[in-house]
Amino acid sequence: MQKIIAVDFDGTIVENKYPEMGKPLMFVFDTLRALQAKDFLLILWTCRTGKLLDDAVELCRKNGVEFYAINANYPGEDMNNPDNPRKLTADIFIDDRNIGGLPSWGEIYHKLCPEGNPLPTPPKKKGLFSRIFG
Repeated sequence: MQKIIAVDFDGTIVENKYPEMGKPLMFVFDTLRALQAKDFLLILWTCRTGKLLDDAVELCRKNGVEFYAINANYPGEDMNNPDNPRKLTADIFIDDRNIGGLPSWGEIYHKLCPEGNPLPTPPKKKGLFSRIFG
């Protein structure tokens, strides 16, 4: 059975600069893509709405992360329905407001996938000398 992970945005995917867009945290998109490859369903669970939410979703999309649902338990759920308790039914919540704070994304991956392959490391940027002289 697929596990559902609810992921906060500000302070978790990006630095907390709300309402501005913070810089993505190190290894966040590598980790989220790796978790999706391991068959986890990801829900973006954030207080952002309107254009701020659209911008957050677009940043994730540009970095290869498409969410199963956004601020809902499943695609198309009407969270404004007064009969809906607005309780998210995820198996795991990843948020910078956890007791003990947010572990590194590498630690998160290894806790969720202890048997998994290591996260890919981003390529090292070449210095100016290497770029000129190969």
